[in-house]
Amino acid sequence: MIQVIIISTAFLASILTFFSGFGLGTIMLPTFALFFPISTAIVMTGIVHFINGIFKVLVVFRHIHLPTLWRFGLLAIPSAFLGAWILTRIEGQSLKLIVGILMMIFSILETFPRLKNISVSSKYLPIGGVLSGFFGGLTGHQGAFRSMFLIRAGLTKEQFIATGSAFSFFVDLTRLAVYFNNISKLEIGNNTLLLSLTTLAALSGVIIGNRLLKKVDMKFIRFIVGSAIFILGLLITLGIV
Repeated sequence: MIQVIIISTAFLASILTFFSGFGLGTIMLPTFALFFPISTAIVMTGIVHFINGIFKVLVVFRHIHLPTLWRFGLLAIPSAFLGAWILTRIEGQSLKLIVGILMMIFSILETFPRLKNISVSSKYLPIGGVLSGFFGGLTGHQGAFRSMFLIRAGLTKEQFIATGSAFSFFVDLTRLAVYFNNISKLEIGNNTLLLSLTTLAALSGVIIGNRLLKKVDMKFIRFIVGSAIFILGLLITLGIV
């Protein structure tokens, strides 16, 4: 039953991601967290997000704006490393508190379009890279800051998507490299099949969403899902979950 819930959520989350801009990791992290320890949930979400990111980069790589990726991503790698390293050093209730609060904050940013469309001058791109990289390494929440800074970088729509996808790929690669040094402490090895099926479900959701659901209005669904993530984040912060 647990496997069915996680795989189904990955499939639906990838469709939501395609239409609403909701991050796949934003939805999958609380889903994994319902059944696994927070640290394990973050790593498992990172694996699914990373493979899904590879798929996106392969599709849009021709539109990557290398100068922006360089400015935005140069400092993101060390900051992602730092965030991931801190994650491996935090345990128990402290980690739950941090993740729960961040889940609430980022669910608000990604649920309400007006907040998500907040932009920052392009001259602060390196700062945006540091923030996105750090929170990406710590919990995987990087999309909100990434969009906030890249939206003012003077990119076309195609360049915006492609450059953001490439940035996400490098952050995921960095944090997973750190996570895997501590893989023996987690339950990842016992859940290879679950991760494989979850990843396939996420990729399938992107393909099907692209073909069949282009006219669906996702605003209400986005609000409901965001509210649910906020509530779960609150429960995790309070130690109830």
